[in-house]
Formats: sequence, C-alpha cells, structure tokens
Amino acid sequence: MTAPLALTMGEPAGIGGEIALMAWQKRAQSALPPFFIIDNPSRLERRAARLGLSVPLRPIAQPAETSRLFATALPVLPIELSKPVQPGRPDPANAQAVIEAITKAVALVRSGRAGGLVTNQVQKETLYAAGGLALSGEVAGVVTAPIAKAPLYAAGCPFPGHTEFLGHLAKVKHPVMMLAGPDLRVVPVTVHLSLADALGMLSTGAIVTAGRVTAEALMRDFGIERPRLAVAALNPHAGEAGTMGREEIEIIAPAVKKLSSLGIEVSGPMPADTLFHPAARKRYDAVICMYHDQALIPLKTLDFEHGVNVTLGLPFIRTSPDHGTATDIAGKGVANPASLMAALSLAGVMAKRRAAL
Repeated sequence: MTAPLALTMGEPAGIGGEIALMAWQKRAQSALPPFFIIDNPSRLERRAARLGLSVPLRPIAQPAETSRLFATALPVLPIELSKPVQPGRPDPANAQAVIEAITKAVALVRSGRAGGLVTNQVQKETLYAAGGLALSGEVAGVVTAPIAKAPLYAAGCPFPGHTEFLGHLAKVKHPVMMLAGPDLRVVPVTVHLSLADALGMLSTGAIVTAGRVTAEALMRDFGIERPRLAVAALNPHAGEAGTMGREEIEIIAPAVKKLSSLGIEVSGPMPADTLFHPAARKRYDAVICMYHDQALIPLKTLDFEHGVNVTLGLPFIRTSPDHGTATDIAGKGVANPASLMAALSLAGVMAKRRAAL
C-alpha cells in the first residue's frame, strides 16, 4: 500500500474524533495502515485535552504527507466548522462540514481497478466524467466515522445513510452494504427503510444484484476463490410451502436460481432462525438477508466491537465502524475504538489485494 487511507470526521458531537485519536495511539501494536483524518484540528485538540489523550496532531495540505508524519503524529486534513462542538449535542449548523469531509475523501480516493466496475482506463475516465468526480488516486480507500442522520436531514441532506450517499457520489445505482465480523458476513438486500417499505421494495432483481456483487467482492477483496452464499428466507419456516407467505416461492427462490445460473455457489431460501448458529455458519461465506435487522442483529450479537460496514459495488474501497455516533457517551472517555480499528485494518487489506490485481 503506497497511499494512505482517508478517515472522515463523522458527526463531530459523537465519538468519531476520540476513537480516531485512540486508534492512532494503538497504531503500532495493532499494525494499522497509515491514515489521516479529514477534520477540524482545533476540535480534535479540545477533545484530546478533555480526555487526557496524548496525541500530537499535524495539519497537512496533501495526503502524501501522511507517510512521513504518521509514526509520530496523527495527520489532519483541515476543514472548518460553522459552530463550536459540544460533545453529545449534534448541531445541524455543522452538517455541511460532515458532508464536506465525505465528498473530499471520495475526491481523493484511489481509482484504477478498484471495484469490478472499471476494467480499463477508458471505462474509468467515462465513469468518473459522468459522475462528476475528480478521483485523484491520492488515497487507497475511505473509512467513514459514524454520522447522525437527524442533523443532516435538518440541514437538507436527502440521503438516509453513508451507503446511499456514496452511491450517489459514485453514480452507482445499487451499492451493496456488507457487515463483516470475525465469524460472520451479512448483506441486507434492503437497507435504510421501514420494515413495511422494505417488504414492498424486495424483488428478485435486487436479491440477484446483492448476491452477484457480494460474490465478486468476496473473491476480489476477501481472497475467497469460490464464495459460498446462503440466502435467508423472509417468512417463518421459509414460508412453509406458501402457507406463511409466498415471497420465498415468487421472489427469493427465482433469485437463488438465477445466481446459481451465473456460476455462484448459493443455497436457499433458508429459514433465518436456523441460519446463524455455529454449525450453520461453517457452510457459507456470507448470508444475503432480506432486510436490515435480519442481517445486523446476528452480526452485532456475535461481535459488536469488531464488526465492519463495507460498501460493495463502488469503484473505491469504503469501510466504517459498525456502530453509531454514541452521543450519549461522547467526551466521557469510555468509547471503544475496536470497530474503527477493524475498519481501518480491513480497508488496508482490501487496498493491498486490489493493488495486486
């Protein structure tokens, strides 16, 4: 890996800044790849002082400075905040800075053969010209600190989460969310929707897209030569032959058949209540789930601290901690940086694998 990772600020009133400071402190013992944070240096200095964290900060003008500084200081690419930050109290006035950190990271991210969507220089230039992105290749991947949705909505941001916003920036219509932990990988077909809306949006095509993109990512980014996918059912007992719902028969089974015809090793639809115990987890490399909580509840129950959110199908690497802004504990010194460190480590591994393609 020759380029650093870009870490975005996230919600400034949350724990993103402090877990970034803690992660840098543990950089050597955890062999973290070099990263810089897009943030406000004064805010980070105040948070470090509040928590008694001894972390030297060094403002940078270019990501390339990271390699020189990272061993002795946390590099910070500065952005401005509209209002002073109070830990635990998100302010819509700072929403623009949150958005700026994300868009700036995307503008800096490495392009090349990253994502399966771009296979040659002509395609790359066409894609990025159409998307209006000036991808400079100055960073190897993007790691995003958690954002608070309410202040962004209040400021007029229409996207329900990072996944949708990053897909918009990259002009990717259907980005795919994966949650990856040490013992389980899950992919929800529908994401940030109410359960009622998620049921209405479920389709054979959406399941096929999620499965295809997941299989490609498992090969490219996780080094699994022949991925095995399990597809979860929607209804109890997988619909019990249609007596408890016909989605398995009319929507999910046709998607499984289509994925199999594409050469993907896939099984299902399988009852979700028997899909996540230890013996079952040995039979697949990832589960395609039908809705958000069907995927995230087992992942977070098994290992809340080390889960990583990965956006698949983008022309660049993006990972994130699998937790929220935790404004209730922000500034109290009790936040755990483990998930952020796992996200940084996974992004580094993915960048090395893509560089070797």
